[in-house]
Amino acid sequence: MLLSWSGGKDSAMALRGIWQRDQHVTALLTTITGDDDRIQMHGVRRLLLEQQAVSLGLPLHQVTIPKRACNREYEAKMTEALAAHREAGIDTVAFGDLFLEDIRLYREQLLARVGMRGLYPIWQRNTTELIKEFIGQGFKAVVTCVNSKQLDASFAGRIIDDYFLAALPPTVDPCGENGEFHSFVFSGPLFKDEIKFSVGETVFRDDHYFRDLLPSV
Repeated sequence: MLLSWSGGKDSAMALRGIWQRDQHVTALLTTITGDDDRIQMHGVRRLLLEQQAVSLGLPLHQVTIPKRACNREYEAKMTEALAAHREAGIDTVAFGDLFLEDIRLYREQLLARVGMRGLYPIWQRNTTELIKEFIGQGFKAVVTCVNSKQLDASFAGRIIDDYFLAALPPTVDPCGENGEFHSFVFSGPLFKDEIKFSVGETVFRDDHYFRDLLPSV
């Protein structure tokens, strides 16, 4: 199967769930915005994404779209990528979604176009329990993007740990499932090597604070 990979904590927990079931992942599938060479929404540089894939020991399929791509452009690119894997015999794509029914339905409709189905290893997990499990098992992640309507700029660039969770307002989901924040996982039990980086500047764009991560070469 393919794994839809954002580089963040939910993707990592989905991968952990897949491997715990002794299921095989053929590749990670990630959407990149070509204008700035970064993971869509998360704002993480392509080089860090590629280092993640190497550390996980998995092939990486990057789907490049324009930064302001409309749904039609996104779906065309994604359908093309999925169809190539379907022709190679892959019929399943796993996602790290937790409880957003409309997103799951959208994914299923898109997959159906190419005769594929979705798998959701952490679906309907309690998000408080899941994030505590993530931390307790030794995963390490840094917040790369926050929604300014939910969190202030100080949360961008923070490590996700018990102190981070304690600081979250009660209206914010601890896994950021409603889009409150996004993350980059740089270490943990699935990774052969820790991804090295330094924290750069914070940029405000489209109602979000993005904290740049600079690869350590």
